[in-house]
Amino acid sequence: MKNNNNKKIKVFVAMSGGVDSSVAALLLKKQGDDLVGCYIKGWYPPGFVCNWKDDRRDAMRVCAQLGIPFITVDAEKEYKKKVVDYMISEYKAGRTPNPDIMCNKSVKFGVFLKKALAMGADYIATGHYVRKLKNNALAMAKDLNKDQSYFLWTLTQEQLKHCLFPLGGLLKSEVRNIAKKNGLVTAEKKESQGVCFIGEFNMEDFLKRYIKQKKGKVATTEGKIIGEHNGLVFYTIGQRHGFGYGGGKGGPYYAVEKDFKKNTLIVAEKKDEKSFSRKEVIVENANWILTIPKIGRKYQARIRYRQPLEECEIRIMNNESRIKNKNSGIINNSKLIIQFDNPQRAVTPGQSLVVYNRKEILGGGVIINASLRVRRIELLSHPWQGRVLPLNHTRLRYASAGKPAFTLLNIKTY
Repeated sequence: MKNNNNKKIKVFVAMSGGVDSSVAALLLKKQGDDLVGCYIKGWYPPGFVCNWKDDRRDAMRVCAQLGIPFITVDAEKEYKKKVVDYMISEYKAGRTPNPDIMCNKSVKFGVFLKKALAMGADYIATGHYVRKLKNNALAMAKDLNKDQSYFLWTLTQEQLKHCLFPLGGLLKSEVRNIAKKNGLVTAEKKESQGVCFIGEFNMEDFLKRYIKQKKGKVATTEGKIIGEHNGLVFYTIGQRHGFGYGGGKGGPYYAVEKDFKKNTLIVAEKKDEKSFSRKEVIVENANWILTIPKIGRKYQARIRYRQPLEECEIRIMNNESRIKNKNSGIINNSKLIIQFDNPQRAVTPGQSLVVYNRKEILGGGVIINASLRVRRIELLSHPWQGRVLPLNHTRLRYASAGKPAFTLLNIKTY
């Protein structure tokens, strides 16, 4: 491609040392672009095994094969502050963040983009599986199994006008074949897993370095104590745990609520877990990439990576009644209620909810809560005096004389 000065466009390619970014660089090289291969150096936790030096060497070797210059872009300070410190603070607050989304926002499409443009780049390119449309909108990749649009909902028009995604129209198998046919040294390299730039490591062991353990009780939805936890911050809603399993009745159990006031982890068996699903999810810090969604119209959304898209509508909290034109767009940074047609399992504060219009990704927000509902009631009068029962296991019945068969005490919501 040519830029406005009729010169080859200059593209800085984020090279992770993996096969995807290697093929991205190869494809751009073949179409005649002026490339610079860039390894982004992040922050790496001391005491944990990290292969960043090997990855950097592989990126350098691919650049040598392609005959393009190679540089290392230092993003250690920004990664530590914007990704690691953010992740720790979110866990301390009892939420479960997604560090890869913050890495994309602040590092790859933040500091890296900024430094690349300052060094003369027209574009940056990455190995993400996502399609960029002509109007700088984003759409799901051809390979739906590898689609990474979920992780890119924070991007803006100012960022996207300088971005290229060469792999959006390819299957992963095609990417592997291209690498093999062209003899790239990364052709057979396994995919990296874990946190962006760091890779696989034990998250709980890492967090224990920064967050003090606070042991507490593990209770079922009926209030039965079945074990002890090491700290609520180390557990994620929806996670499977073996409390009481193997040595007693019931189980395995799934985390359904974290009661920070009582420092108690509430768990449920699989048959009961569905009763904690939610149709309404509250999000904040919403960002819309290009197309602004309309109030009350049908869209699709997911609350976790690779979850099948679910039909939903979007509402603005608090001030929607003041909006006269319901067809007006929802502004960025709104606090929203996403109303799903079907109940959603394991709605997790801190995770991202991403909204789509079919294949196009519209944007998203950070989950702060599910809508309130009564979880349990304490029955005061005969015949169940003092018992605490889950609401989903109880029907509120009234005597024929019009008087309550029992009275309610301690209605609990979450």
